[in-house]
Amino acid sequence: MRVAVLGCGTMGWVHARSYAKLKEIQLVGVCDVDKEEADKLAAACGTTAYERFEEMLSEVCPDVVSICLPTPLHCKYTVIAAEAGVHVICEKPVSSTAKEAEIMDVVCRSNQVRLLIAHVGRFFPAYADVAQQVTAGVIGKPGVAHSRRIGPHPGLLKNWYNDERESGGVIMDLMIHDIDYMRSVLGEVLTVYAQRRTFTHLDYAWVTLKFDQGAIANLEGMWGYPGPFQTAMEFAGDQGVIRANSDETNSVIIRQSGLSTDCNLLDILDVTRKHEPLHLRKSPELQSAYVRELSHFIECIQSGSQPDVTFHDACMAFKIAQAAIESAHTGIPVNVKEYEKKGGFPV
Repeated sequence: MRVAVLGCGTMGWVHARSYAKLKEIQLVGVCDVDKEEADKLAAACGTTAYERFEEMLSEVCPDVVSICLPTPLHCKYTVIAAEAGVHVICEKPVSSTAKEAEIMDVVCRSNQVRLLIAHVGRFFPAYADVAQQVTAGVIGKPGVAHSRRIGPHPGLLKNWYNDERESGGVIMDLMIHDIDYMRSVLGEVLTVYAQRRTFTHLDYAWVTLKFDQGAIANLEGMWGYPGPFQTAMEFAGDQGVIRANSDETNSVIIRQSGLSTDCNLLDILDVTRKHEPLHLRKSPELQSAYVRELSHFIECIQSGSQPDVTFHDACMAFKIAQAAIESAHTGIPVNVKEYEKKGGFPV
């Protein structure tokens, strides 16, 4: 299968290098308005550089294009690719507005090409493992969840991140990973409440999601952390707790409740008492999350199967992120179903 990459920034490099690791995939071109950036990526991957997207499409005739551009450009170039009969793998978030998302969906359907939105969070081994364990009932019924995703401010490298009208800030561009992930594990979101503080090259947000089934999730996101990028999450259920923390270990740690409901405090504090063992689930990165994601999407295009992250999932994550941004501005919780009717999102 012939694949091209549009956009030679950070994610363009990630996509291009990931494709190079996939068998039966030929990277036929990379494109960026900054020819120097395109040349660098093309040289690194052994392919051809282009400045104009239309020229690349006509010359190399890719089957699939990865769109790794700033969010406001997603709709425009998805439409161009779809009208050329090219399948699209587009970086998250899906678009800048609900109307643009609808246009992308309609045009891709009418041209019979696939539109896949790259929410990579679910493809990290630890995240996939935790989701599987929670779904399997290892910790019982989940009641409270926490997530943390923090790192340097990307606006120090690319100025468009500093304009919230383009990037959406830390909630839309970074925390949306955890919004999508929590929804995939805990179901539909009922209400959203957010608090946020922004300064020059610092964007911090705390978002609380209440789910239809009763669980609560607290999400923390930060651009401007004076340290390496890191993530953490925790699910607490009525039979145990499950955690994963990239800063501590690559393993998923599960602690299951081993005490009966009628035991007392002395039983808990008794060091001679035999407790349930600690379970460590190793999650080695034998294959990067991005390779796993793109391999899955290519397989879905070839087979016509449903992707793990659907277009509807991407629209819901975008909608919830928008609701969180509104709540942060107003200080008032947002009812997601009412917000969905207001926003007119495609389903």
